[in-house]
Amino acid sequence: MSGPPLPLLVIGGPTGTGKTRLAVEVAREVGGEIISADAFQIYRGLAIGTAQPTAEERAEVPFHLVAEIEPTEPFTVADFMARAQTAIADIAARGRLPILCGGTGLYVRALLRHFSFPPAPGPEGREIRARLEREAEASGPRLLYERLIQVDPLYAARIAPTDARRLIRALEVWELTGAPVSSQSGVDPSPAVRYNNATYLLTCPREMLRRRLEERISQMLAAGWLEEVRGLREAGLTPGLPALRALGYAELFTVLEGRLTLEEAAAAISLATRKYAKRQFTWFRRDPGTWMTWDSPAEFDLFRRHLVRVAGWLRSADRLEKGPWNSLSSTD
Repeated sequence: MSGPPLPLLVIGGPTGTGKTRLAVEVAREVGGEIISADAFQIYRGLAIGTAQPTAEERAEVPFHLVAEIEPTEPFTVADFMARAQTAIADIAARGRLPILCGGTGLYVRALLRHFSFPPAPGPEGREIRARLEREAEASGPRLLYERLIQVDPLYAARIAPTDARRLIRALEVWELTGAPVSSQSGVDPSPAVRYNNATYLLTCPREMLRRRLEERISQMLAAGWLEEVRGLREAGLTPGLPALRALGYAELFTVLEGRLTLEEAAAAISLATRKYAKRQFTWFRRDPGTWMTWDSPAEFDLFRRHLVRVAGWLRSADRLEKGPWNSLSSTD
């Protein structure tokens, strides 16, 4: 890509910490547009369970990569990168600020480091995938895992023996190319797109986050989450779909099957969500970024004001290499 790097503000962090609210407030003030970095918000029909931005939020600022595909369609990290790169370039070309916001750390890392991936499968690859999917359905993923150990032990060591989706993709790549997937993915040493980005990671104290997560689950159930799942079930969707691996959907399918009460499901979802937030925190700690821990409206507003200033720095030609966004103070 010729020309200067494109400005990009990144807001990541664990679920339930207020990322979307912060991104909306900043975008509204600086003329920004938000790109979702969430693995499940891309799907239609999952508005409540994936905490997609509300109609009011979407009326305030434009969102991208939200409710764009059907839950039956595959969506990979490579797909995310392609769509996100296109959205960022388009937003910047219109003189607005791209704001990447979400809690899927792999998406954020892949975009900023410009991961490279094996090519998408053509007709032959789709036939191979369909055969492997039938094998997984008939015999379970364990046999596929044992096969993967023989052809790509490095990748096999990085995934769970029960992760059918990744097992199928790895074996598909092997059959198509004769090379292990572990040798075909990684960081592109000469990426086509570079960003003048600043990354912020939003969180709050553990007990406060626990309360926020419990309140949000209650609000989602009150808003009709179970009915959302009922509609998916009536449309013929099953919990085995990758799209429905989002938190809570399997538990609510179980409620509809009569094997859990709604109260039991809510407790299970709450526990799973807390564990997921902890994993997100661990993931984001591995990558560069400025952590912002808030526990009061005043602190939240301090961070909003700081990010508004950062937006100006990102757009300023004399700040492209290094900006003073690595610290926060009460004067921001």
